[in-house]
Amino acid sequence: MADAANRVSEEPSDESRGDKASWLVAHGVLLERGPRRTLATASFINMLGSGVFTLSAAVFFTRSVGLPVSQVGLGMGLGALVGLLSGVPVGGIADRRGPREIYMLTLTAQAVAMAMLVLVHTFWLFTAVVCLTELASSAGQAARGPIVRGLAGERPARFRAYLRSAVNLASSIGALPAALVVQLDTHAAYLCLVLGNALSFLATAFVVARLPSLPPVPPPAGAGRWSALEDYRYMVVTALDGIMAMHGSVLVFALPLWIVGHTHAPRWFVGTSVLVNTIMVVVLQVRASRDVDSNASAARAWRRAGWAFLAGLALIGFASGLPAWGAVLLILLGVGVHTLGELLYAAGSFELRYNLAPAHAQGQYSGVFRFGSGLTSVAAPSLLAWACLKAGTPGWLLPGGLFLCVGLVVPRTVRWAERPRPVQL
Repeated sequence: MADAANRVSEEPSDESRGDKASWLVAHGVLLERGPRRTLATASFINMLGSGVFTLSAAVFFTRSVGLPVSQVGLGMGLGALVGLLSGVPVGGIADRRGPREIYMLTLTAQAVAMAMLVLVHTFWLFTAVVCLTELASSAGQAARGPIVRGLAGERPARFRAYLRSAVNLASSIGALPAALVVQLDTHAAYLCLVLGNALSFLATAFVVARLPSLPPVPPPAGAGRWSALEDYRYMVVTALDGIMAMHGSVLVFALPLWIVGHTHAPRWFVGTSVLVNTIMVVVLQVRASRDVDSNASAARAWRRAGWAFLAGLALIGFASGLPAWGAVLLILLGVGVHTLGELLYAAGSFELRYNLAPAHAQGQYSGVFRFGSGLTSVAAPSLLAWACLKAGTPGWLLPGGLFLCVGLVVPRTVRWAERPRPVQL
């Protein structure tokens, strides 16, 4: 009895647990209890499953399914292109029917499509299932946009930054089981990976069901059915965002190949450089977004991001030909500066995506915005391979200069996009 009493006394009390939770909320580790924390939890679960699968998908399709690398690349490319087409129409449906319900439907579709991958054994079946998966994924992101806007509260920039930190943390945690599955390299392990990701979509849908239903915002008189596609000012901002979004392929595509084939840095440093980027995003994204709370501040953040991207890419490019310690030092500095640009760009991108879109069409506009970044992400590997890997050190200045040019023109472009639209009679 005494032992039992001692064990009970050692358990933390409800008040103690409450104090810990309050401390975590006060220091920005947790959001306050409510819908925003629920959405952050759903986003974390979703990215945890997706992160595990994404990091090992190519290995699964080649080692477990038995498809050649060329067919895997072609099928995944086609899936990415098809997925881009669903964002705008599904976003429009979410605006009219309610985003929570549509988001849950897309998550369920993702779970079914992911589970179907265990039946894939031919190229055409693989391509069809991948296209279905990408369609559901793109549609889900478009439907999620109005939810983020509707639950953002009084400090929307901080909330969106918190979400980005949460999904990056989930992605980095997902790298551990992904590495384990690849190391085991068995059919059973790969099946567990695929089915686990399917379950994560169902778990995300279960958590999303706890969110309040957001009623559609009635469109103003005279608003077109596809107003996002007719808003040429927003389309211009979307195009500029798409160009800036190519920065994401620098660290995951160009940098690993540059380290291995063009520098004397050790091969294991590929993982370290990406880890530095991930840690910085998780720790600093909320702080970097603190002062980005308007269209003007978002445009200034993009301008600073352009300078950071140019400096970071230049440092990485100059690592070629240096001894190992010099290459490691320059690449670390380059990755750090590049990540600062990424933090500023993400904060500005989130702000412009939602602020420049009317309240009644957040889902449709979110689909348009994702189309721009998604389209350039398809083209980015080829462009970076030509500029950074074939042209050598000077080639790293080309995308850096492009990012800087975009950053410099964004403030004026945003002021132009903010001007009142002419009234349509």
